Amino acid sequence: MKYLWIVFALVAALSADLDWSNDYNKALSQASKEKKDVYLLITSENCRWCRKFENTTLQDEETIERLKLKYILLHIDRDKDYLPGKFKSKRVPRHYFITSKGEVIYSFLGYWDKEDFASFLLDVDKKR
Repeated sequence: MKYLWIVFALVAALSADLDWSNDYNKALSQASKEKKDVYLLITSENCRWCRKFENTTLQDEETIERLKLKYILLHIDRDKDYLPGKFKSKRVPRHYFITSKGEVIYSFLGYWDKEDFASFLLDVDKKR
C-alpha cells in the first residue's frame, strides 16, 4: 500500500508541471486544434527506468518548457490505458513524437538524462 501512495504522489507531482493527457484520441484532437505535435510517453507502473525518467529528466525546467511549447503531452500506462496497436510496446519507457493524425515522426526507447533527451528533441525538429 505504501508503494501505491508513493507512485500516486509521483504521478501527481509530475502532472503538476506538465499537463498530461492519458486519452489518445483527445490528445490528437487537441494537437490538431493547437497546431502542435504529440509527445507520447509510454510507461508501466512497475518500471524503475520510467520512474527515473519522470523524476529526473521530466523535472528539468528547460525540458518542461520545451515540451509545453511544442507538444500536446500524452502519458500512457501500457497496462491500463487505451493505446492503438501500432504503439504497443513490451519495453518501456517508450517515446513517440507523432503528428495530430497519429503519424510517427520519431521514436526511441529508454531512460535518457536531460542532455540526451534534449538531443532527441533536436532530432525531432530536424524530421519536421
